[in-house]
Amino acid sequence: MMKNGCQRINGLLFMLIVPVLLVLGGCSNAHGDPAAEAPPSTKVVLAAEPSLFAVDHPEQFPLAAATARPATSELVVTGAVTPDVSRNVPVVSLASGRVVGIFGRLGDSVKKGQLLLTVRSDDVAGGFSDYRKAVADEILARAQLERSQELYAHGAIALNDLQVAQDTEDKAKVDLETTEEHLHLLGNDPKKPMGMVNIYAPVSGVITDQQVTNAATVQAYNIPSPFTISDLSSVWVICDVYENDLHNVRMGDSADIILNAYPDRPFKGKVSNIGAILDPSIRTAKVRIEVQNPGMMRLGMFVRATFHGQTREMHTIVPASAVLHMHDRDFVFVPTPDKKFRRLEVISGDLLPDHMDLQEIKSGLTPGQQVVTNALVLDHVLAQ
Repeated sequence: MMKNGCQRINGLLFMLIVPVLLVLGGCSNAHGDPAAEAPPSTKVVLAAEPSLFAVDHPEQFPLAAATARPATSELVVTGAVTPDVSRNVPVVSLASGRVVGIFGRLGDSVKKGQLLLTVRSDDVAGGFSDYRKAVADEILARAQLERSQELYAHGAIALNDLQVAQDTEDKAKVDLETTEEHLHLLGNDPKKPMGMVNIYAPVSGVITDQQVTNAATVQAYNIPSPFTISDLSSVWVICDVYENDLHNVRMGDSADIILNAYPDRPFKGKVSNIGAILDPSIRTAKVRIEVQNPGMMRLGMFVRATFHGQTREMHTIVPASAVLHMHDRDFVFVPTPDKKFRRLEVISGDLLPDHMDLQEIKSGLTPGQQVVTNALVLDHVLAQ
């Protein structure tokens, strides 16, 4: 039994020692092989330039050299149409009272002398009262003067009494003429009292402001006026120009005006004022452009104004077909020495007015560089 017990103990010790030896042997092998510990090496593959393209037979795409063209400096800003303040004429009510008739409305075109408003006014009644009193006073003064002249001729009164009678008559005439003129100003005939005051348009134009309604009351020479009439044959375009761009705008510079509503109808204007005070929040100055209005320019319209400066600068010109418009960006294709084509982003300008097949490039391309004359065809080939 003792022998069997010793065999069981030896077997148990063998089972415990063997796993330990296996673990130690594995650790010593790992530390002994550094290559086994290192991470696998990374294989780097260089990607091709995304804007570089190779095509078969590149000679089938004709090239043209960008050219330089002298032009005046330009600055493009936005603005709005406003009335010419000097052409705004208020329609003034000459009497206080209640409105009994309105014959013009906001936005109407009116002619000079056209009836706009009728007011029932107590000022007319007071004016007639003063006029009749002045008539009675003048009649009495004239009679007293005639009597004084007869008495003085017979030596019954002194010269001083005659002069006093003459002075009274002269003042009575002045009062009579003044009260009569007042009634005429109120639009009434002194011989035909009406009690109404008619208000007429002082100039021809468009009613751009109305501050009166039916049955409302108006005050004589009060502000705001019942109506404002604007002569829109000439208007102002007010633009905001940033502080950093003010050196590109000068008094008397010409400007091209494009209305958002009529982009195909350009107008000409001239800078008549550059604001002396900057807006402190957005750092802009108000620039005023005077423009002749053929009739389609309406107050409040948004415009794009292009200022043409006094300095000359060189602009890059390419065929219009060489410019590819894609995703609100402009590109051209230029050849490379290894007979490939590189797509180059540019900032394009307007088509030349005298050559609609040529287009201005503001930046991204220099004169002398070769470009593919038909960018759309090459882009179609590359897409396939």
